[in-house]
Amino acid sequence: MRIDLSLKKYYLPMMYTLEFVLGVLANCTVLSVFFLGRKNWTTGSIYLFNLCLSDFAFLCTLPMLVESYANGIWIYGSTLCKSNRFLLHANLYTSILFLTCISMDRYMIIKYPFQGHLLQNWKMAVCISVSVWILVTAELLPILTFIEPDILENRTLCHSYASSGDALQSLIYSTSLTFLGFIIPLCSICFFYWKILIFLRRRNSLVSPEQAFQKPLRLVISAMVLFSCTFTPYHVMRNVRIASRMESWKLSQCTKVTINAIYVFTRPLAFLNSVINPIFYFMMGDNFREMLMTKLGQLLKSNNTK
Repeated sequence: MRIDLSLKKYYLPMMYTLEFVLGVLANCTVLSVFFLGRKNWTTGSIYLFNLCLSDFAFLCTLPMLVESYANGIWIYGSTLCKSNRFLLHANLYTSILFLTCISMDRYMIIKYPFQGHLLQNWKMAVCISVSVWILVTAELLPILTFIEPDILENRTLCHSYASSGDALQSLIYSTSLTFLGFIIPLCSICFFYWKILIFLRRRNSLVSPEQAFQKPLRLVISAMVLFSCTFTPYHVMRNVRIASRMESWKLSQCTKVTINAIYVFTRPLAFLNSVINPIFYFMMGDNFREMLMTKLGQLLKSNNTK
């Protein structure tokens, strides 16, 4: 069996199952703390909540993907095929933008700790969150024209976006999506990281270096590592995979199979953020840990009194 087909049959179901189980547990924990333990919603918590909703939308697509890759056949029809792929990419790009919003919010908190800023208003955070959903939906609508189930040897296959549609048109759209949905947010996160670093250096004379740099930058640095390790390989290989389908490249079959195999390998990595997000952006926060421990203590106390 070809290596790319083996990865689809064994690697993708295993990774998506793992992401589904861990993602549901982590995000359910986060949502329960949000609804049961949070009284005042800050701008940061609004972005984190929307990030969690985006993760749940992605997790809902995984059971169908696991079943179809494991059995090598898609049984859910054309509409669910398109909506499934749409939700996958919607999670990807809403996550990227909400991570950008979180980095911006961290910078605003550090720069304006005692005075309100327009971007620190919860109403503005709600407007920004709604705008993110609308923007991502609009920029992903063209992807529906490239995705179409394929009937091969009495089997229906729901191909990934990079393996569907006209290669040239798909490459033009994919590179544009990469620039607008990935590179620009990446540059924005780098910008806010740099601004935080500059600001803390100026305040270094008032506090110790450890206090000035380690705690405020912890989440921002984590965001950069998460961003780079999960999203970059996928975007590179997606464009390479689409380009390899163009006749002008004149690649050997072995080279095409290798490119597709690497592309398949990067796909679960891009969506691994749905599992990592709760750990990096909720459980590393002092407020979230305090709320979680408080709720666990209340549950244990109530069980002991029964």
